[in-house]
This record gives sequence, structure tokens and C-alpha cells, in this order.
Amino acid sequence: MPLQRSDLPQEILTQFAQGTVIPAHPLALDAQRQFDRRRQRALTRYYVDAGAGGLAVGVHTTQFNIREHGLYETVLAAAIDDQQAWTSRPMIMISGLCGNTKQACAEARIAAGLGYHAGLLSLAALASASEDELIAHCEAVSQEIPLIGFYLQTAVGGPTLSSDFWRRFALIPNVLAIKVAPFNRYRTIDVVRGIVDAGAEERVFLYTGNDDHIVLDLALPFTAMRNGQPVTVRFRGGLLGHWSVWTASAAKQLAQIKAELARSNGTLSPELLALDSRVTDCNSAFFDVANNFQGCIAGCHEVLRRQGLLEGIWCLDPNETMGPGQSEQIDRVYKLHGDLSDDAFVRDNLTRWLA
Repeated sequence: MPLQRSDLPQEILTQFAQGTVIPAHPLALDAQRQFDRRRQRALTRYYVDAGAGGLAVGVHTTQFNIREHGLYETVLAAAIDDQQAWTSRPMIMISGLCGNTKQACAEARIAAGLGYHAGLLSLAALASASEDELIAHCEAVSQEIPLIGFYLQTAVGGPTLSSDFWRRFALIPNVLAIKVAPFNRYRTIDVVRGIVDAGAEERVFLYTGNDDHIVLDLALPFTAMRNGQPVTVRFRGGLLGHWSVWTASAAKQLAQIKAELARSNGTLSPELLALDSRVTDCNSAFFDVANNFQGCIAGCHEVLRRQGLLEGIWCLDPNETMGPGQSEQIDRVYKLHGDLSDDAFVRDNLTRWLA
């Protein structure tokens, strides 16, 4: 049965509007590259206990080719079952949607049937389509489930989209939010302009996916002009692959940003502003920027492996692994920024999560 925004529990809409930490959920595999159900469950329990307000499953960090391996519904069902069994608090459950219109609509129906609240719609498979065609695609998928737009960076297959595209996207009634992840300031502002031009800034929530600029996206106001008047919007929270690791620290950082903004009427301390570059430095290692993001998934796996949450860094594609020198870069940021990790939190709870 199609799911509309008006069908969502008010507590879910409120949590989305207030802003929260939403990790992109990795895929746990064993040494034979088969689905490791026990460690997948442990990851979900970790994110719940770390303070995440939601989970994004079946997205890029989960590996898009779960579909080719017949794992899409299996992985989505595991996450929502494990989340609901581990906690009674409401969590925003987001499914990744991709492919052509037929495929994306079919995935949306699966997700809605499992109890997911929204679909994060990747347009990578339609990168050569016109913006008219892309809007028609988005409108069709929105008939099945509330949508979260996804401005995916071009380095991993995302198309370049105009501010007018985002204006038209924001006008689709069943749109809930936009994950802004072009890793590009100009294109990030294009999304802001599009939402403001649509008059949708109170209805369509902005979530950062810019893993290279997390803290400042969350901390700074963004202003666009409408009818000669400035309109200021803010990112409510983040939906991030980077937040699949060191998640408890991410939750503390978002809480700190919110507390400082509330306490100081929008003025942030230099110490908090300086945190942006440290988090970005960590991301450069985790996402393998030196090798043009070759190891962006395997690098996050490596952090989780070092913590004991994953047994190895295996991906479904045997050729998808860490880039040259990436392990050394992770060593470097652990040495320099180890205080930003949540290793102690994981160590204290790992046995319970793996039980």
C-alpha cells in the first residue's frame, strides 16, 4: 500500500524536523563474502545505543550491488527487525532506492511494506537523463513512499543538478527531505536556493551528506534571496557514510552544536568551528580521498574491524577494497584525532551487541 507523508507517525516527523544522526548502515560479510547476520545485528545495535535517531539501509555504504546478489529485502528486513527488537524508542528508517523507475518503485513498495518511513532516491542510474525526465521519475517513485532527495557527488556517479531541479523536486508533495552530498559548496547552495525558491524550507528538511564538511554544514546558517528578502535555512542533521563509524562521538558533536546554537543565539565557539577541519581530516582517511574515494566503503569497514564490530573489510565485489596507503592514513588520523573516536564505548558494549 502506498505510503504518504501524512501517514507517518508524528514522532517521526518531529524527530526529522528537529534533526538527528542517521548513519548509512554498512553490510557485514564473512570471509566467504556471505551475509554475516550476527555482525549485521551487532552493527544495528551499536547505532541504536550510540544515539542514532535513524538508519539508512540499502544505500551506497550498504553497497548498491546487494540488489544483484538478491540481498536487498533481506538486509532491509534485518535492520528494521533488529532495531525494533533492541529499542522501543522511535527511529527514522530510510531505505535506499535506485535504478530505473520500475526498479525504484518496486524497491519503494518493498521498503514501505517492511515499515520504512522514507526512501533515499539515488539518480545515478539516470545520470544522462534530462531534468524533466528526472522529475517525472521522482514523481512516480513518490507515489509509493515519502522521498528523500539525494545529491550524490559526481565522483561516485551522481549527476550535476541545477537549483531549478531542486525547486521542482521540493514542490513534489510527498517529498520529506534532501540529503545534500555533492561535496561541493556551489552545488550545496544550489539546493538551498531551490528549496527557498519553492517556498519549501519549513516542509522539506535539509540533511547534510557532505562528509567533507560535516560540522560547518550543521553549524552555519545558509541564506538565499526570495522576492528581494533573505531567507535563512539550516541543516537539521546528517545522513552520512562517515557516521557509520565513531557514531557515539557524532551524536555528541551534533548535540554540542545544537546546545551552543541555542545557548548563544547562533554564535559558535572557535573550538567548535575548528572541529570541522579535524572531522574532515578523519574523513579523508576513511573515504580514501587520496585515491579518489576508491576505498570509501572498505575504509569504514576497516575502522569497524579495528573496533571488533566487523570481522573483516570484505565487500561483495572482491575488487572493492582499501586504496594504496589508506591503512596508513587511518593509522595517522587515529594517532592525531583518537579523542574523536568512540573506541572505549564500543569496547564496553561489544560483547553484548554480538550476543
